[in-house]
Amino acid sequence: QVQLVESGGGLVQAGGSLRLSCAASGRTFSRYTMAWFRQAPGKEREFVTRISYNGYSIRYADSVKGRFTISRDNAKNTVYLQMNVLKPEDTAVYYCAGAVGIPVNLNEYDLWGQGTQVTVSS
Repeated sequence: QVQLVESGGGLVQAGGSLRLSCAASGRTFSRYTMAWFRQAPGKEREFVTRISYNGYSIRYADSVKGRFTISRDNAKNTVYLQMNVLKPEDTAVYYCAGAVGIPVNLNEYDLWGQGTQVTVSS
């Protein structure tokens, strides 16, 4: 019954920053690869970034590389997404997700948060 809850979304101007948080309620958080996905209206949910259970392996989508930073604090059962130099095309609902092992696609993530809205104005 591990649950993920995202927070930190909001409205910002282009070029601004937001920091999203994803808090896990269970004891098994440290075993999970954690990731962020996003979904804009009319578009499929897309991969943004992921981080391994120990924080040593990180991957970013090309669209956010150099602007977004994922991190985690296993002691706090929390994963973060620092988003800098935000662009209007970053506007989407952002979802936190977790998976045991090494996920290679969206369907392999076992845990999902409810999402948090990020809106970037021009």
